Amino acid sequence: QVQLVQSGGGLVQAGGSLRLSCAASGHTFSSYAMAWFRQAPGNEREFVSAITWNGASTYYRDSVKGRFTISRDNAKNTVLLQMNSLKPEDTAVYYCAANVNGGSLLRTSEYRYEYWGQGTQVTVSS
Repeated sequence: QVQLVQSGGGLVQAGGSLRLSCAASGHTFSSYAMAWFRQAPGNEREFVSAITWNGASTYYRDSVKGRFTISRDNAKNTVLLQMNSLKPEDTAVYYCAANVNGGSLLRTSEYRYEYWGQGTQVTVSS
């Protein structure tokens, strides 16, 4: 069993920055691929970014490329999402997710991720 506990998020003006953190339980965190998804009101949950088990490869949705950075610290069982130059359209509930069976894969489908964090609100005001 894997538990993911998120922190960070909040309210920020457009152009500002926020950092999301996701702490995982379990001694095999370093073997998981991790990802961030988000869901805005009235919308389906969408992929934001993913990182392989060793952090060697990352992938981003086009709309966040150059603004968001995903990273991980396997010694601390933590994955981070640094969000810069935030826009009102980034407003959503953000979720971290773990793909325990595909550590080397950068999957964009939410159905490939077995465990999820509780979600954290990010609101960007214009």
